[in-house]
Amino acid sequence: MTRFVEELKDAWGLLLGATAAGAAWAVSVHPAAAGFVGVAVWLAKAGIASVQGRDEERAALVVTPQSQEAYWLGRAGSAAHGLDELSSSMRRGPLAERIALMRPQVNDSMATLERLAEQASLTGTALARFDLDKLKQEHARLVRSRKNAKEGLVQDIDRALASLASQQAVVDRLSGTREQVLARMEASTISIEELLARVVELSAMSATGALEPTRALDELADALEGVRQGLHETEQITRDALDR
Repeated sequence: MTRFVEELKDAWGLLLGATAAGAAWAVSVHPAAAGFVGVAVWLAKAGIASVQGRDEERAALVVTPQSQEAYWLGRAGSAAHGLDELSSSMRRGPLAERIALMRPQVNDSMATLERLAEQASLTGTALARFDLDKLKQEHARLVRSRKNAKEGLVQDIDRALASLASQQAVVDRLSGTREQVLARMEASTISIEELLARVVELSAMSATGALEPTRALDELADALEGVRQGLHETEQITRDALDR
């Protein structure tokens, strides 16, 4: 409701409604009917805009606050922002040009990190639905029951045990996927922070004329490309694991 009320206050919506009412009146529509047309257009515009706004909000990242993935994503974002600021503040020259060329790699790495963070949060939410202690207790109870079960009940117990084993396999797969994603996020974040530190160093040395940055920049570009590719590989591996 709040979003809809905000859209009702939008000046463009009011102008659109007034224009529609004026156009209706101009073609000899009764004034009351023309006013109704204007109000309808105004309300329709507000309604459509509020729905679009909710869709955009739903499309936003779903990362669990204060989680490990949120922590690493925040650190990586700060480092990437620092690189952008440093690049923008540099004087024109070979160093500034090469750093600018790295921006697409950094942006792509950050986009993948965001997807991995969301994946980690969704996986964590899914894991929270499982009661691991209960699974272990149920398994132990069924194993004990099977030892003294009558022949007609053994198959039923075996099916129950198979179901528990399947649930445990899902838990193991989700846990392994989450751990792999978090490990890659940590390594990639630290690499981006290292990149920022090296660029700061190169910028300082270049300003004094004590540096020929070509070789060092080539090494940084190669390292950044390794980070980018590693993130994509992890994303694909974990996606394949979860699709099984």
